[in-house]
Amino acid sequence: MGSRVAAAMLRRGRDQASALVIPRLVPRSAPAPAPAVPRVGSGSIGGGSGCLLPPRQGSAGTFSSASRLGSFQAFRSLAPKTLLGQCTRKMSTTTAALNSTLASGAANSRLKLLVTKGPQAQKAVGIWLFGCAAWVFSLVILGGITRLTRSGLSMTDWKFTGEIPPVSDEAWLQEFEKYKQSPEYKRVNKGMSLEDFKFIYWMEYAHRMWGRALGFVFAGPFAYFIAKGYVTRQLGLRLSALFALGGGQGLIGWWMVKSGLEEPTSEYVQPRVSPYRLATHLTSAFVIYCGILWTALSVVMPYPPTGSMNWVNGAAKIRKLAIPVSAVVGITAISGAFVAGNDAGHAYNSFPKMGDTWIPEDVFSMEPFIRNFFENTSTVQLNHRILATATLLSVGGLWLAARRIDMHPAVKSLIGSTLGMAALQVTLGISTLLMYVPTSLGSAHQAGALTLLSLMILLTHTLRRPSPALLKSLATSVKSI
Repeated sequence: MGSRVAAAMLRRGRDQASALVIPRLVPRSAPAPAPAVPRVGSGSIGGGSGCLLPPRQGSAGTFSSASRLGSFQAFRSLAPKTLLGQCTRKMSTTTAALNSTLASGAANSRLKLLVTKGPQAQKAVGIWLFGCAAWVFSLVILGGITRLTRSGLSMTDWKFTGEIPPVSDEAWLQEFEKYKQSPEYKRVNKGMSLEDFKFIYWMEYAHRMWGRALGFVFAGPFAYFIAKGYVTRQLGLRLSALFALGGGQGLIGWWMVKSGLEEPTSEYVQPRVSPYRLATHLTSAFVIYCGILWTALSVVMPYPPTGSMNWVNGAAKIRKLAIPVSAVVGITAISGAFVAGNDAGHAYNSFPKMGDTWIPEDVFSMEPFIRNFFENTSTVQLNHRILATATLLSVGGLWLAARRIDMHPAVKSLIGSTLGMAALQVTLGISTLLMYVPTSLGSAHQAGALTLLSLMILLTHTLRRPSPALLKSLATSVKSI
């Protein structure tokens, strides 16, 4: 009898120790197990089935004191054996807290994503937008080739929906007769053959239809993504504005061409489009391209690379320099439109001097004074040279500043690539000038300008300030570690 009672008491003590120790080892997120009821044994003192001991009066306080004492003794005895385990649990807790903080920040940041429905939708929209940006890029280059081959004035009328090209000899002759009434034919291309006319006509027709095709490439997937629920309100408004700009670009193009179909004010002036309208047309194309490219980057890269607070602070310092440098690059590109609009590339085909002097004597010969910067051939080319030099120097200064600042390696690599492209663009510009603006070099120079602008867009997008939630998460993680 005594041995049975003693065995029951030992089992009771073991059960109490388990009840005290095990709940402390269960993760905090798991529900606490129900308190174990002390069991005496498999059989009763008097035989029969097992029974439970009823609690005695005042046993609650005794059990609480015993629990605290047992808990202390149990962990005191286990402490030497579980020192590594405690350290591991501490590190795991810190890591879990860090991951939880970052996940919380990411959850808050997801509210700012431009695309919903997950990564697959984000990828699909991103590919579509990058494809549209590449289409606009090719459209700008095709427009440059059309201008360099003097094909832009071959079509003397315009329809918003487009038109079917001539397919019969009679239709070609009708179009040719229309062109013969234009000032360009009378003063520049008089005596042109029908075959030569077909070449310039097809160039202008391809440029116009390539632009209209972009409208379908943009509008079709846009409507599909809206129907699927991929596009947020913010993204929808932005893309709608870009689509409207694209539609207006066709009108601006015809407005530009129409200026070249008018009789020049002097018989000694060759007919050409207005440099102001050409600059407007090119600037609008650049705005559409940069808008689509920036939006595509925002879809696939919602947040800039951070890595550490030092890299974030370094990016903030470089961003203050990159924004004005981007403005210089954009202004230089727009000044190139006035060079093209005034045919300034065919004058002063020498470098670094302009003829026999550094600065031509007639740079300020027009009245009022402001006209010289937009209509005077000498001033327009000098202005473009100065801006191109300023672009190269400013990008070089940005590269030197980035070398001294701790920042993300990808950003430093991007700045180096931008400097290389700026140097190549200046080389292309000088070569185009010295070789009297051949079509190949002229189109390459225009492509280089758009490529340099693309790199600056990518750089400024990468350097943008992280969201407050991301900064808070990064700062919290640093403090935790």
